[in-house]
Amino acid sequence: MKRILISALTFILVLGLTLNIGCNLLPASPTTSTPTSSPTPIGSTWTIPPSKNQSPVLPSIADVVAKVKPSVVAISTELVITDIFGRTVKQQAAGSGWIIDKSGIIVTNNHVVAGAKSVTVTLDDGRTFAADVNTIATDSLADLAVVKIKAENLPAATVGDSSKLRVGDWVVAIGNSLGQGIRATVGIISQQSVSLDVEQGQTLYGLIETDAAINPGNSGGPLVSMAGEVVGITSVKIAQVGVEGVGYAISTNEAIPIIQQLINAGYVIRPWLGVGLDSVNQYTILVYGLSVNKGALVVSVASGSPAALAGLKVGDVITRFAGRDITNVNELIRAIHQGQIGQQIEIVYWRGQNQSTTSATLVKSPAPR
Repeated sequence: MKRILISALTFILVLGLTLNIGCNLLPASPTTSTPTSSPTPIGSTWTIPPSKNQSPVLPSIADVVAKVKPSVVAISTELVITDIFGRTVKQQAAGSGWIIDKSGIIVTNNHVVAGAKSVTVTLDDGRTFAADVNTIATDSLADLAVVKIKAENLPAATVGDSSKLRVGDWVVAIGNSLGQGIRATVGIISQQSVSLDVEQGQTLYGLIETDAAINPGNSGGPLVSMAGEVVGITSVKIAQVGVEGVGYAISTNEAIPIIQQLINAGYVIRPWLGVGLDSVNQYTILVYGLSVNKGALVVSVASGSPAALAGLKVGDVITRFAGRDITNVNELIRAIHQGQIGQQIEIVYWRGQNQSTTSATLVKSPAPR
């Protein structure tokens, strides 16, 4: 991977009045270029199997593991990076995933496979498959990815309803811990519906907090209820002296709509404004000569985008969007994504010493390159 993995290489979070992360999981803004080709759908007519009424609780954790472990896979990746001496070197990393469809469709985290030159999937029965990296569907904003391998009749895991979970419920994290094979750890749900800013431009929503041990290599693996159903996808861990048992999984209720789009279309379609963004801070205030100390700074505008048609320019600071005050980049990105394609939005922005208002019509986000 070209960056520090969230839990595969242990995300370092600094806890204070706010949570901050120092790695670069995704671009700081929505894509600003129009691609020349569209990704190939993995299965344009595929649908998530309907969730049944919650399965009965299994007698023991061992029974939960026995039910789900055959559906969990180890993912090995190889990246090409440049070291401090400017030399090109290969780097190996490990992560996890789980089978969502018997035809070989596997769910994992985006950061597990992002930038990989090769991806190898090892099943619980020991068989290995090389995935075509050109067909992997990813979404960096939600930190989710879908990998397809050429296999049939695989043991697919059952997807559960994460909204039925309660704080204190037992859960099991299963994954390729430390890159040494599939392991299981157990804990409880500590908190639900957590939002976590992992870096500028990326906030993960609908997270499940758990004290089940999560180690490097667990990323992308399932968090499982005592009914043996996948209720989350392990994604983030807080690793800091004095902090124990604080890990996060993307809830299935948050993840499934995104997974559905990744499988059907090859990418996630969202409302799109067409701007690159940066924070308003002491540095950008000085460089751009800003007259405000909060908002979302426009650093690029895609040609022909709604932002361009609305007259926005580099150096503008958006402070209000669709009737909502904007104080930082994450708030604006969230507001854009909560809009509707075709919706006309009023935008308040500052250019130099002057405040202005314009409007833009949100369009469908372009397919990634």
